Formats: sequence, structure tokens, C-alpha cells
Amino acid sequence: MSKTGWIIYNGNLPGNKFLDFAEMIRDAANRLGSNAQIIKNNDLLTLFGDKQIGLLSESELPDYIVFTDKDIYLARQLELLGVPVFNSSHVIETSDDKIATYQILAKHQLPIPKTIVAPKVFYSRKEKYLPDLDTIIEQLGLPMIVKEAFGSFGEQVYLVHSKEELKEKVIELYGKPFMFQEFVHSSFGKDLRIQVVGNRVVAAMKRTANHDFRANVTAGGNIEAFEPSEQAKKVAISAAKAIGADFCGVDLLYGSDGDFIICEINSNAHIRNLYNCSGINAADAIMEHILKAVRDKND
Repeated sequence: MSKTGWIIYNGNLPGNKFLDFAEMIRDAANRLGSNAQIIKNNDLLTLFGDKQIGLLSESELPDYIVFTDKDIYLARQLELLGVPVFNSSHVIETSDDKIATYQILAKHQLPIPKTIVAPKVFYSRKEKYLPDLDTIIEQLGLPMIVKEAFGSFGEQVYLVHSKEELKEKVIELYGKPFMFQEFVHSSFGKDLRIQVVGNRVVAAMKRTANHDFRANVTAGGNIEAFEPSEQAKKVAISAAKAIGADFCGVDLLYGSDGDFIICEINSNAHIRNLYNCSGINAADAIMEHILKAVRDKND
């Protein structure tokens, strides 16, 4: 009997990028004989009380769910109802929080930029207590990266060149979770996006930017298909395993000694650009992995 699935995406976001990702996953599932349908997160209301937990929906729960959104509470509710969710709510939550991600990677002794977390503060205070900027500069040097814990497409990542710039950025971000990181000069304007599924790399691309330290496509970066080295593959797979991801996009920076440094892990990395430049549809590998995991669980 074929497995049924829901592909959940955020129905409140503008544009077609997020729907496109969901459609690629759905089409791959259908090609593999699974009856999958796309559902907006805002069409599923969660309900719980002292004697009940469920969804305000007349639809029968599926055999599995591919969660392409960051609605952690909905993902966790579906897990509590007994439906396997890929990636799990815990993985999505960890991946979405870059500080939490780096802490786990550090615990696993994986290569990451040297990082200092800004202490938690409350925005409502009139007096702003800043961390010891001199000590931070002494540890990380200048220029350095200031990165918000939550953000996408490289838009919440900043390169600061002086103590004055650093102070201004800290005041600007006051009340938000963010971190300070050493700047990897050898990777200026270039990085690798590696798509990991299960225990293997299924595709990769190199991203480059001519006039920006970030290589994100949305920041003006260019893309090309790329065959990563065995070392790069090993680092990417280890990163995915560390946070427990079934599939993810791992961004690697070029280290000064030819090594690779983990920049970010995206549990819901969009795969359209990867497909356009490499011809490899990662959705097929993702759905093969998910359907196998569901079958193995039921056997």
C-alpha cells in the first residue's frame, strides 16, 4: 500500500520560492508512488486541552510529513500526534537558531569560526550595557562578522571593520540574540553549498560574489556546479549528523590552509538553484530517504 504524505509550507510568505520547493518535494514523492499533497501551515490549527490534543482539520493524518517551514509548534504538534516529521521539529529549531547550531557543532569538535555570543539583554532598559568590546576584538580581530541568531539568505550577517562600527552594530541589535565571529578572509565572496541526504552528499554548488563578502545568491552571488572533495563531503555529512538532520544544505567556507569551515546548516535549504546549475534534483533523494525511513519504521 502506498504511503500518504503532507508537504507543509508557510502560506503567509510572499512569492513562489517556498511553494516551488514544496512542489519539487511533492512531485518527487508522486514519482515514487506516494500520494503526497501540499498544505499551508495556516490551514492547520492546533488544538489542545487537559483531555485532548489534535488538529482542527477534517483531513486524515498522513503516513509522513515533509516540513518545509519553521512553524515549530505545528511540527511538534504533528509529532505528538504520532506522525513522522522530516526534518523533526528539534532539527528545524536547532538549524533556525545559528547560535544553537554552532554550540552543537563545537560539542562535536567540528570546524567552525571562532565565536563569542552576545549576552542576553532586555531592550526595554534605557541604559544599554554593552559587552567588553576590547576583549571581543582581542579574541577575534578586525574586521569581524556580527551575525544574528535568526535570519535567512545572508541578510542578517554584517562585516564590521572598526571598534566604532562594532559598537554601533551592537547598539542597533540590542535586545536581539546575536554573536561575534572571526572573519574567514580566505573565503571572501565564495563558499560551497552541499546538499546532504542521509549519510551522503547528493549535489553541490560553488557560490561566488564579486562585490560582497557573502556569496548568497540573493546577495548577488553566482552559482556553478561543483564536485566537492572527500574532505568537504566528510565535513558536510558530519555537520548534518551532529544536528540530526535527515536532509539539509550545509554551507562551507574555504579555510586558509585548504580546509573547510562550517558556516551554516539549513534544514530546509531550497534546491531549485542547485537543480538549475547541476541538473540534479535533490528532491528525489530526499523522498527516497524519507519513504525508506517510514517503511523501516513500520516493518
